[in-house]
Amino acid sequence: MYDDLTEGADGATKPRVERDFLLLFVVMLTIAAGNTALQSVLPALGRSLRVPDSAVAAAFSISALLWVVSAPFWANRSDRHGRRAMILLGLGGFTTSLLLCGLALTAGINGWIGGTAAFLAFIVGRLLYGSFGSAAPPAVQALVAGSTSRAERTRALTLLGSAFGLGTILGPAIAPYLTLGHVGGVEIGLAGPAFFGAVFGACIFIAVHRMLPNDLVAAPGTHGAAIAYPSVGGQSSGASVTAATHIVSETVGYTDPRIRAWMIMGLIMGHAQAMTGQAIGFLVIDRLHVAPIEALQPTGLVLMMGAGSALLVQWGLIPILKLDPKRMVLFGLVLAGIGTALTGIATSLYGIALAYALASAGFGFTRPGFTAGSSLAVGPAAQGSVAGKVTSVNGASFVLGPSIGVGLYEAQHSLPYLVASGALLLTIFYAWRALRAPIILPDPTI
Repeated sequence: MYDDLTEGADGATKPRVERDFLLLFVVMLTIAAGNTALQSVLPALGRSLRVPDSAVAAAFSISALLWVVSAPFWANRSDRHGRRAMILLGLGGFTTSLLLCGLALTAGINGWIGGTAAFLAFIVGRLLYGSFGSAAPPAVQALVAGSTSRAERTRALTLLGSAFGLGTILGPAIAPYLTLGHVGGVEIGLAGPAFFGAVFGACIFIAVHRMLPNDLVAAPGTHGAAIAYPSVGGQSSGASVTAATHIVSETVGYTDPRIRAWMIMGLIMGHAQAMTGQAIGFLVIDRLHVAPIEALQPTGLVLMMGAGSALLVQWGLIPILKLDPKRMVLFGLVLAGIGTALTGIATSLYGIALAYALASAGFGFTRPGFTAGSSLAVGPAAQGSVAGKVTSVNGASFVLGPSIGVGLYEAQHSLPYLVASGALLLTIFYAWRALRAPIILPDPTI
């Protein structure tokens, strides 16, 4: 990426720029992977502690809400009060949160406190993650922007964003292998991923503190942007890169006629994805009739197949098919609608995995279609504002979506998938009619 650079925008030499970029890449990867690793094992943990499924979803809904609210605040503060301090704050919140979550869950697993008390303490830990974890990504973006030329900036930030997306895949993939037995006479069990995440987060915190120079401040005019909450199935949309590389010279509201239909569809599609993704761990346990601890590897397989199919679409099929945003959304809605319905009625591991992969492939089309369509609907001056709206909609979907999905699941196991399927298929008709308006193409030089 930096082959054509002898020094960064702040005067840094090429080897140091590359070293810092690698470190910042790992920061983004760690924050996303740690959160989704814990998210993927929590259904099994909730069942083991005999707490309601809805309590499990509420823990992540609260965290997502705080992330969505605090992310813009930290992004603005990062621009005024230094990037390195914000990165350390985010990593500190991430590490402390996972440590507290691990301790709370361990206390519940060993019977020192009741399951309900353990989960209340767990939620306190999640409050720290939602409140402070979002401080790091905007500061990381700003540092990378300040260390690259204008020509390389978008490319560098896109690669950095892929670390966040990769983390949402890597976390669920490795989580089943991070469970522990007895350590010093104390059973750790399913709380293992929280402790591993805390240890790794502490190591990255020390590395940033020692290796990232105090005076590495982004160049004037560069800034970071809020990034959507990292969650299972919440692949990067790329909107935060646009928000970080464009100055907001025209503010666009959510109800602006140019983007209103895209915002509505983004909310529907995002909630459908959040509802079905959050319930998948419970579905695997109940449909396969296995103990919670035995469901970790099957759940990991399902989530990996879903993530892999979404990446295949975004990195392979979309560039080949060259679909416009409307067709991406329509095609994705069909695939996701069919896939979610089949997931809801599947009874075997491979049936669930294949159906979930089909649904994820559909969402792999809809998410970038929503992002691109919103961008193309406005002119150059509004790109930063619209990108911020897209990011907030993507993040907001994981505030109520998980709780709605698990609430429906408690009523009837197929219900969140059938409801999501019905909403997606009905949205096809809305999309077909609402997206007929001509699109304003942005200036390609911006």
